[in-house]
Amino acid sequence: MKIQIIDLFHHQVFNKYSAKYNVFRELYEQDLIALEIRDISIKLANKLKKIVLTNKVICYTTPLSEEDFVDLLVLGSFSIFKEVAKEILSVGNEDLGYKITKVIKNFSEYDSLGISLNDGRVLSLKRSSVMGILNVTPDSFSDGGKYLSEKEAIEFGIEMHKQGAAMIDVGGESSRPGAEDISPEEELKRIIPVVKGILAYDKNIVLSIDTKKALVAEESIKAGAKIINDISSGRFDPAMIEVIKKYNTPFIIMHMKGTPKNMQENPFYNEVVSEIYDFLSDRISQLKKLGIKNLIIDPGIGFGKRVSDNFEIIKRLNEFKGIGVPILIGVSRKSFLGKSFNLDISERENHSLAAELIAAKNGAKIIRTHSVQNALIASDVLNCIQNPEITLNV
Repeated sequence: MKIQIIDLFHHQVFNKYSAKYNVFRELYEQDLIALEIRDISIKLANKLKKIVLTNKVICYTTPLSEEDFVDLLVLGSFSIFKEVAKEILSVGNEDLGYKITKVIKNFSEYDSLGISLNDGRVLSLKRSSVMGILNVTPDSFSDGGKYLSEKEAIEFGIEMHKQGAAMIDVGGESSRPGAEDISPEEELKRIIPVVKGILAYDKNIVLSIDTKKALVAEESIKAGAKIINDISSGRFDPAMIEVIKKYNTPFIIMHMKGTPKNMQENPFYNEVVSEIYDFLSDRISQLKKLGIKNLIIDPGIGFGKRVSDNFEIIKRLNEFKGIGVPILIGVSRKSFLGKSFNLDISERENHSLAAELIAAKNGAKIIRTHSVQNALIASDVLNCIQNPEITLNV
């Protein structure tokens, strides 16, 4: 059973869910919250429908399936959903009541989240933070080969810090479509000198390491890195989980279909946002049971996604708030922008900035980007819009 708040009142999203549930069109104009409950037994669904009807909540059900499980779409408000959850708990359906309460709490308290580092510092996420990308690879899709020189990589990392990046994500292995794996030894050879060089300039710079290998993660943490960013969510190297647990390191988990080598070979989704939501929600639950709680999610723009999927994710990004951990997004210079607007990599800066601004508005707390200055502009503008009480220099 999965519970997700659906941003139903985008016109195209409404049409999709209206077709699934036969939702009345006049509801499109009403200020209602949509809560989808997937894979619920018919017996429990019927109990829930009785409860929500007594609370004057609108409920729709998908047609019966052969497995005797259905999906429900419940329309109401956060306050009504809280009352419904209490009533569900009172009649003994603890799991469902708890899950509804948890999703609503996660969504409502999302803006209070921060990132706790293992040195005692807490990175505030009251506004979107910027993570600068530093690839020390010969073959990354945008800047491969640009910072292979140790000196140039260190200087660029320091420059991004000076520009205002809250974090710098150092990667020694390309994850572009079709990329081949390299050995942990080669990856460490590229990463560790850069980590040490940047921290020699300022030990308080927060470095993230983009790796799916436990050995690389551990040696980088020992060298002073504070965050691990794993595109495989800890699935490709089982030892990664023990490393994260051992050092209590913030762990970024990402959704990806397949591997970098095959992820763009005809990816397909029936409902892209819900499928990614379920994967990330399940992975968070698994990791928490293993004792890992310091987590960040990345829906994986461009990683096994069609062009339309990427735009759908950005449009509905706020739905991922229900998982209850900070959302990271990386759209910078990616191919879906190039394909949509016929742009070479060098021409995608303005379109990246626009996508980053919309992603931040829709809930991205960390913007992973090649252009720190542009992403900071997006964050600044959004902060002025959302916090009009701040004093502007005008």
